[in-house]
Amino acid sequence: MARRSSSSSSGAWRYLNPAYYLKRPKRLALLFFVFVAATFAFWDRQSLVREYESEISKLEDDINRLQDQLRKAGVHVDENPISNTRKDLVEIDPVNNERREKVKEAMLHAWNSYVKYAWGMDELQPQSKNGINSFGGLGATLVDSLDTLHIMGLKDEFQKARDWVAESLDFDKDYDASVFETTIRVVGGLLSAYDLSGDKVFLEKAKDITDRLLPAWETTSGIPYNRINLAHGRAHNPGWTNGDSILADSGTEQLEFIAMSQRTGDPKYQQKAENVITQLQKIYPSDGLLPIYINPHSGTASYSTITFGAMGDSFYEYLLKVWIQGNKTEHVKHYRQMWETSMEGLISLTKKTTPSNYHYICEKNGGSLSDKMDELACFAPGMLALGASGYGPEKSEQIMNLAKELARTCYNFYQTTPTKLAGENYFFHAGQDMSVGTSWNILRPETVESLMYLWRLTGNKTYQDWGWDIFQAFEKNSRIESGYVGLRDVNTGEKDNMMQSFFLAETLKYLYLLFSPPSVISFDEWVFNTEAHPLRIVPIHDNKGIGTPARPFGRKQGKPE
Repeated sequence: MARRSSSSSSGAWRYLNPAYYLKRPKRLALLFFVFVAATFAFWDRQSLVREYESEISKLEDDINRLQDQLRKAGVHVDENPISNTRKDLVEIDPVNNERREKVKEAMLHAWNSYVKYAWGMDELQPQSKNGINSFGGLGATLVDSLDTLHIMGLKDEFQKARDWVAESLDFDKDYDASVFETTIRVVGGLLSAYDLSGDKVFLEKAKDITDRLLPAWETTSGIPYNRINLAHGRAHNPGWTNGDSILADSGTEQLEFIAMSQRTGDPKYQQKAENVITQLQKIYPSDGLLPIYINPHSGTASYSTITFGAMGDSFYEYLLKVWIQGNKTEHVKHYRQMWETSMEGLISLTKKTTPSNYHYICEKNGGSLSDKMDELACFAPGMLALGASGYGPEKSEQIMNLAKELARTCYNFYQTTPTKLAGENYFFHAGQDMSVGTSWNILRPETVESLMYLWRLTGNKTYQDWGWDIFQAFEKNSRIESGYVGLRDVNTGEKDNMMQSFFLAETLKYLYLLFSPPSVISFDEWVFNTEAHPLRIVPIHDNKGIGTPARPFGRKQGKPE
C-alpha cells in the first residue's frame, strides 16, 4: 500500500514541478495562457465595478436634478431609488471580503481561547491561561460576545453561549456590582441578543438583572448610586468619589432602560432612567459641559473635571443616541437640544497642534484647559459624524469636518508609537504635536468605532485602510497562542495578561462592520449602546415614548493585568 500511495501522490504532484512543463512547451504555453486569461478576467471585473460605480454616480446626479425640479414644481418625490444599489457594490469588493474574514478569524481565535481556558467566567487571562471574575461572575465576555457571534454568522458558537445563558447565568450574587458596567455589558448584551435572535431567554435574563439594578435609583434626586449589591439590593457610591455619583455612570443607562420598557411594556425602567435627564436639565450649563461628579442627594454638580474622556464621555453619546432611538420625534427633542448645546461646549475645548495641525479635545479644570486627551475620547469623531445630519447644511459640514480632523488625530495616536498601538492618553505641547502619557493599551475600541461611522457616513475608504492598519497592529502585538492581550507599554511592546471583554464586544465587531456592507446592522434600524450592542429602533406609539415590543431579528473600566 505504501508504494501505491506514493505512486498516486507523485502523479498529482508532478503538475506542480516546473521541470514537467519545461519538457512540454505546449503545456507550458497553455498554462501561461490560462494565467493571463485569469489575470485579465480579474482586472476586467474591477474595471466593470468602477464603470458601474461611475454610471450610478451619473444617474444619481441626473435624478437629484430632476427631483429638485419636481420639488420646485410642488410635486412630492420619494428618496433616490439608486442609493441601495451603491450599497450593494460593497458586497463584491474582494478587499473588504478578505479583511472581514480575517477579522472573523480573529474573533474565533479570541472566542475559542475564552471557551478553552475561561468558560463561564468574566474574562480570560491569556498568558496564565485562566479565567478571572472581574464583574462578579456574570459571564461578562460570554454575554458581551453574543451579538458579535450572531452578526458574524457563527451559529454553533452562538448556540453554545445561548445554552450557558439559559442554564448557568445566575445574578443572585452577594457582590457589589458597577451599575454602569453591568448595564452596558450585561443588560445591553442580552437585549441585543434578544433583538437579533428573538429568543426570549435573553429578555428574561435581561429583566432579572435590570430589576436587581433598579434600587440604585432610589435617591432623593433620582441620580443613581453607582454600585449595588446584586443579592441584597444595597446601593452606594465608591469611597474615592467622596459620596458623589459619576456623570457617565449615571447618564449611560437610558438606551438600555428605554429598550427594556419597550420590550416588556413596563414603563418603570424608562421612568427611572429618564428622570436622571430631567434632573440634569435643571442644572444644565449654557455650554452644555457638566463636571464628572454629581451629588445624588441634591442633584447638583460638584466641582470637578470636565472631560469627553473617562467618566464623562458616554453621557454625551447617549444624549444623541436616545434621540435616534426615539425616532427623532418631539418626545425626545430635548435630548437633541442638550446634545447640540454640549457640542458647542466640545468645540470650545478643541485646539490644534503644531506643526501638524492635529485637532484634539482638551479637558477643563475650573477656568483652565488641560492639553490632554484620552483615547476614550476617540468615540467623539463617530458621535459627531452620526449627529451631523441633524443640523442645517452649513453647520452639518462644520461638525463633519471636525469629526474628520479628530479621527485623523486618533488614528495618529496609533501611528506615532513603535508598536502602532495607541496609549491610554496623550499630551500636547507647542511645536511637538503629541506625546504618550499613560502608555498602556488594553485593546480599546473607540478609534475603530469612529472609523466605522465615518466610513459609512462619508463613503471614504481611507477610514477602512486606517482600520486595517490598526487591526494588523493588534494581530502583530496582541495576538498570542491563547487569545489576545493588551500591552503594558506601547513603546516597548511588553504584554499584559488580560483579554478585555470589550475586545470581543466592540473592537472586533466594529472592525467587522467596517469591512461589511452598510446594510449589515443598518443605522436606519439599529442604534449601538456604548458597548457596541445594537438595539433595534422601534416605533413610538404614545406620548410617553414606550414603543411596541421589538420584532425578533464606556466607556469602560479596565486596566492591564
